[in-house]
Amino acid sequence: MSVDAGVVTLRGIGVGRSCAVAPIAFMHPAPVAPADEPAPVDVVTAVQQVTDAFTAVAASLQARADAATGNLAEVLQATALMAGDAALHADVVKRVESGTGPATAVTKAVETFAAMFEAAGGYLAERVTDLNSVRDRVVARLLGAEEPGLSLSERSVVAAADLSPADTAALDLDLVAGIVTELGGPTGHTAIIAGQLGIPCLVRVEGILTVAAGTEVALDAADGTVTLAPSDGLKAAIAAREERAAALAGDTDPGATRDGHKVQLLANIGTPADAVRAVEAHAEGVGLFRTEVLFLDAAEAPTAEAQATTYQQAVEALGGRKLVVRTIDAGADKPLAFATQPDEDNPALGVRGFRLTRILPELIDTQLAALGAVTDDSMWAMAPMIATPAEARDFAARARAAGIGTVGVMVEVPSAALRAEAILREVDFVSLGTNDLAQYTMATDRLRGELADLLDPWQPAVLELVRSTAQAGRRLGKPVGVCGESASDPLMALVLVGLGITSLSMSPGALAAVRYAVRSHTRAECEEIAMAALAQDEAAAARSAALSKVNPDAREALGL
Repeated sequence: MSVDAGVVTLRGIGVGRSCAVAPIAFMHPAPVAPADEPAPVDVVTAVQQVTDAFTAVAASLQARADAATGNLAEVLQATALMAGDAALHADVVKRVESGTGPATAVTKAVETFAAMFEAAGGYLAERVTDLNSVRDRVVARLLGAEEPGLSLSERSVVAAADLSPADTAALDLDLVAGIVTELGGPTGHTAIIAGQLGIPCLVRVEGILTVAAGTEVALDAADGTVTLAPSDGLKAAIAAREERAAALAGDTDPGATRDGHKVQLLANIGTPADAVRAVEAHAEGVGLFRTEVLFLDAAEAPTAEAQATTYQQAVEALGGRKLVVRTIDAGADKPLAFATQPDEDNPALGVRGFRLTRILPELIDTQLAALGAVTDDSMWAMAPMIATPAEARDFAARARAAGIGTVGVMVEVPSAALRAEAILREVDFVSLGTNDLAQYTMATDRLRGELADLLDPWQPAVLELVRSTAQAGRRLGKPVGVCGESASDPLMALVLVGLGITSLSMSPGALAAVRYAVRSHTRAECEEIAMAALAQDEAAAARSAALSKVNPDAREALGL
């Protein structure tokens, strides 16, 4: 969306397609340890204070996790475990016992752990924001100060240097018109949670912290802009877009192109409660049920019976609609309290997903037994982090032995995309996780905001791997879906359909726009759009070429 000449506009990386106009409000800063904090007079008392503070923060985070759903619940539970981490607590205690003030000891210990996480890169580096959130809350309790947060009295665009899941959970989300951060990246936790909640979001917005509180701003995630003191014309244009978005939500028919080529439109969920919301959003089912939430807050491995109850609840909530369950993707940034793994120098390339069978085979087999106990043909199961046909064969054998009828795997690793036909001969379907596929294809840390252009799903190299996988599915007559966040972009959805993808799974809030985009084009037009993108050498050029082929009426209706 263009803005008037002379208007002050800040640019960043947009998450989603939505927009908003509201005054800006800033998260109040976290308290910091005094520069001259004295050594504790009573070390035993100081250690107890530290212990109590960590315990209280862990309990508070867990309570917020219990009240949340989906990605937000999952990340909050992992952060609660971080607050209860024995190694972190031991480091703080050691510093206090050596004469360091409690708040300073916490700060220094977290600095050490954060440096290790950043050096490891990948998923662990993404957890630094959450680790700092734990620090801020513990330090606040030790100093008797207010924890970081923001009490909203009106609908506002919330701005901060960065925003942790705990910060987000503390907000009155009914009053959050949008989120803007100076740091972060498009695949970080803030961005993912904003997408789940349907909140327009921009990250990497330089200069946002210099804006005066209360300034009215127009946030446009699709265009990646924050416009200060927007004109009446711009506000009217955004209001019109919001009206169009509401109108699009009235179409609840199954996904299909204009000439009747079916494309299943599915939702990503993390809990059975999310399945209910997916149905309310007119999803045709669930293309990704993240099951980590069952494990991350558990002191011991959940039993097959307990897991089966949860899966059965999701099946019943969907009322016969398709349910694709991803087996546990723990490891790397999602440590298990009941199964400590050896330290890894590069956890993003380490023991995670299905690779857990190498060290914890009973964990995967118990989950498969639980899934096999759910007697419903609408439930499919798939394994993450598959790299070879042999791994796909191993998973398929385990899953079928457990009684699971429809078995598939995730394609997140370039080797799996390149060998997709051999993998599909072992399983019934595959689903592409485009966030990880982009990370591994472009050799780019998902946390490094300055490398966001390399993580762009429009990178032609990533699109080539998607096409290769889809073509393998077409040759064998087997489904190939996409459950990465790229499926929520209506323009990218057209490209994916043109490449041969058979289902798109996304945040429920994105379904209406994607449904309209697909219905506004024939299959042949989608193929033409896809080929235009693939003919380019750069991500920006690929998107521009695709956009040039879009039906003008659809482009206007979707605000593309």
